[in-house]
Amino acid sequence: MEEENLARTIGTNIMRLRKVTGMTQLELAEKLGYSDKSVSKWEQGNGIPDVRTLLQIAEFFNVSLDDLVKEHTEKPVMPKKTRGIRRLIIVLLSVGLCWLTAVICFVIGGIVSPGLGFLWLAFLYAVPASAIVTLVFSCIWKYKLFRILSLSVLIWTVLTCIYLTVFAVHGPHPTLWLIFLIGIPLQLLALFFFVWWRRTSPER
Repeated sequence: MEEENLARTIGTNIMRLRKVTGMTQLELAEKLGYSDKSVSKWEQGNGIPDVRTLLQIAEFFNVSLDDLVKEHTEKPVMPKKTRGIRRLIIVLLSVGLCWLTAVICFVIGGIVSPGLGFLWLAFLYAVPASAIVTLVFSCIWKYKLFRILSLSVLIWTVLTCIYLTVFAVHGPHPTLWLIFLIGIPLQLLALFFFVWWRRTSPER
């Protein structure tokens, strides 16, 4: 009974992956070196490919072997490439909202107070806001490299925003550049935490 359930699960996942990529049974069979009847038999749950073929299927669809043998009742199996593209679109749209907000602030500020000479700072503040967005998503999706990059960008752009805001409002100050010294220990702490987390975290 368990073997029948496993065969049915694997067949369902193979069929779902094949349809997501827009392939026919014959096309998949040719890629694997089998007949379309074999693929049809797998998808119907009447047989299970051998381990080598399962690994070949997982590699072909760019998914893990675990994705092939487990049931996916809450969400369908999605190839890593497709999932990556969707996540990239989500990040780009979210970052785009940050810049749209900056444009709106710039336009409204220009209409209400056209004499202000530092409205361009709205675009500068969009950079750390974008870094926060990418940091949040990289934590959710467990992208370690993007996590440290986003955190680094956030640290230095926040300091830059403070520096240029004070400069634009109050004019030049001889020791204002010292604010960037704060970024050095913050960056070192971020790198230390990143290395420590990478060694101790069970994430893939």
